[in-house]
Amino acid sequence: MKPEKKEEKRLKKEKKAKNREFVIIAYMFAALFVALSAYFCYFLTFKSDDFINSSYNPRLNSLQTANIRGDIITSDGETVATTLTFGPIEKRSYPKGREYCHAVGYAINGMSGVEKEASFRMVRSHDFIIRRLYNDITDQKNRGDTAVLTINSKLQDAAYDAMDDYQGAVIALDPDTGKVLCMVSQPTFDPNTLADDWDSIVSDETSSVLLNRATQGKYPPGSTFKIVTALEYLNEGGKADAPYNCEGEFSFESTTIHCYKGKVHGEQNFTNAFANSCNSAFAEIGLNLDVKQYGKLCDRLLFNKKLPTKIADAGKSSFVLSKDDNSSMLMQTAIGQGDTLVTPLHMAMIASAIANDGTLYKPYTLDKIQSPGGAIVMPYFKSRYGDIMSKEEAGNLKWLMRSVVTDGTGSALMTDKYDAYGKTGTAEFSSNKDEAHSWFVGFAEKDGKKIAIAVVMEGAGSGSAHAVPLAKSVFDAYFE
Repeated sequence: MKPEKKEEKRLKKEKKAKNREFVIIAYMFAALFVALSAYFCYFLTFKSDDFINSSYNPRLNSLQTANIRGDIITSDGETVATTLTFGPIEKRSYPKGREYCHAVGYAINGMSGVEKEASFRMVRSHDFIIRRLYNDITDQKNRGDTAVLTINSKLQDAAYDAMDDYQGAVIALDPDTGKVLCMVSQPTFDPNTLADDWDSIVSDETSSVLLNRATQGKYPPGSTFKIVTALEYLNEGGKADAPYNCEGEFSFESTTIHCYKGKVHGEQNFTNAFANSCNSAFAEIGLNLDVKQYGKLCDRLLFNKKLPTKIADAGKSSFVLSKDDNSSMLMQTAIGQGDTLVTPLHMAMIASAIANDGTLYKPYTLDKIQSPGGAIVMPYFKSRYGDIMSKEEAGNLKWLMRSVVTDGTGSALMTDKYDAYGKTGTAEFSSNKDEAHSWFVGFAEKDGKKIAIAVVMEGAGSGSAHAVPLAKSVFDAYFE
């Protein structure tokens, strides 16, 4: 080969190599651009509100110097947070005090609840433009926009009063929208004095008053978990009329499961066992379930997952069971003990889906933002999560939960005002068998109007004796 051709071939190779380098660099910059664009979209969609509502955001601080922080009111117009002005001094006031402390939250030391969620909206003002111009001319602050809750004050009052001095939580949802209709958590704190009490609260390692038990509290579900066990039993071919004989206890290998207070239910079918909350029957059922399918059902019902809700910091429920677990763990899990832990919010969501033929809507507490004059600035709409169970599955559970009211442990809910459905629970939490949390999970409906609820009262004992009357107070207030 001639030297000229060799040189020409060498130059072509060099040029090709350089072109390859340029192509690689171009692709790298293109990939970087796509990644940055994707992150920008993600930030705008999921993280912008967190940044806007940050107490370190200078834009938020500048708005607070121009506008007075707006009010928070219930869906029926009751003011639960407002800003009082004393000359240049502004003080956040909570007229209902402890009753709404966890739902509304606080506006100091990082903020929480709706005070945090709607912070940016409440320090903006869409007041009548002439009034804003006048305030600008006279160097006065504008009144900020109002955050309107989904919570109804009558239901909140009913739940708060019925909780009495017990620690625990109540949360009720509208199954057709996901709106939170009431939310109570105890123990409480006084948001009016929180700034003064802050140091003593955070320094007390035994205090949990800042914890919203309705959304973050994790409890053994007790017999309310029989809703899940019953669904798995039916999905595996179990029959509603299958016979069981309860002698007050059920023993297998070295473990004995007792019915509450040793009650003997005698001859009964599966539907009766669910209505009577028979631990003996459900312990036997648990031994025969397909553990893998049981786990898949719990995944579908959102256990071990971040809950699909617009409520910030909602806790995860946990279902822990494997094929290698012994018979004792299988029986304990089937009756709602074992290592299973749930949040009241999650249980209310399951009840909500059952009431809604299997369809779940994401729970939320903010209904709209409105101007000081009452004009709607920003509405919040319902958001469908999807079906967490089939219509047939929801129908089967609805039938069982109705039997709890008509023939079982929830009979105190029988009324002609509405049709109630539910499951009671008595969840042991210590080696002392007399110490138990009182549970009720269920819903009520009348002429297309529905409400789902979860109630837990710590250390109160029987679900039928304590949690059921509380749920009835909320149902009665809703259907009045």
